[in-house]
Amino acid sequence: MTEILQVDASRADDVVAVIHEAFAGRPVLDPPSTALEETVESVGKALAEHGGLLATLQGEPVGALLFEDHGQLLGLRRVGVLERARHHGVAQLLADAAADVAVERGKDGIDLEARIELPKTVAFWEKHGYVEVERDGPRLRMLRLCPMRVVLPEPEDTRAVGERLAPLLRRGDLLILTGDLGAGKTTLTQGLGAGLGVRGTVTSPTFVIARVHPSLADGPALVHVDAYRLGDAAELDDLDLDTDLDEAVTVVEWGSGLAEALSSDRLELRLARADDDVRTLTLAPVGGRWLDSGLRAALGAERFA
Repeated sequence: MTEILQVDASRADDVVAVIHEAFAGRPVLDPPSTALEETVESVGKALAEHGGLLATLQGEPVGALLFEDHGQLLGLRRVGVLERARHHGVAQLLADAAADVAVERGKDGIDLEARIELPKTVAFWEKHGYVEVERDGPRLRMLRLCPMRVVLPEPEDTRAVGERLAPLLRRGDLLILTGDLGAGKTTLTQGLGAGLGVRGTVTSPTFVIARVHPSLADGPALVHVDAYRLGDAAELDDLDLDTDLDEAVTVVEWGSGLAEALSSDRLELRLARADDDVRTLTLAPVGGRWLDSGLRAALGAERFA
């Protein structure tokens, strides 16, 4: 049985032992990692200040990480899993537990440093929603923002949340909008159009695939795309639009799995409708663009892991 424990300085011996064994098995890096220089004292100090996680398998320590306070973000460092535990999902459990801690501590997200020389490690974090936001030589800063949700009790609330979201948007923003038929995707986009002040009635673009709504003032245009009948991302990229996506706010309905390649900074929105007609909007901000965007405050959204 695998357990993930939040630990303090009392478990410094176990945590430093995991760090030493896990990092000793990694390739030599240039510049080298300083993980093997950690001591019980240095790890104990870090745990006393910010805490950490310890993973155990059948009661034996097999994984660990240290937390740091990065202001709005929860920092992770010294993330390590022992070789004998690699096929027990320990790394995934540590990542999930760290996300829970970020929410518990009221953080907007998590960041960490990865090394470009360790592509499998980078791929692991990317799989779990982290994106590169900075690069300094071989060091990558990776970021994952906490998803949020908003409950929309009345049908008109779906349009209203789009109107509240619109002032936060700017040219080049990509919104990927997913939800079952009747969930309210087009209604939300109508709210976006009203909030952006664009020309024309926003309707489902199913039969024309994409519509461009120019701004009535000096704001960005709204590009409204329905990707339901598109086969792959290449078809989406090849759409013959009358505007540059860098100069517009682009909303792609049914875009999950297709539109992500258009931008590493995007806002993934999912609408779900319950049997009582109450809708829930889930927002997953991806990339540094959304870190100081004010999404949560403007929408009254609740963070979750």
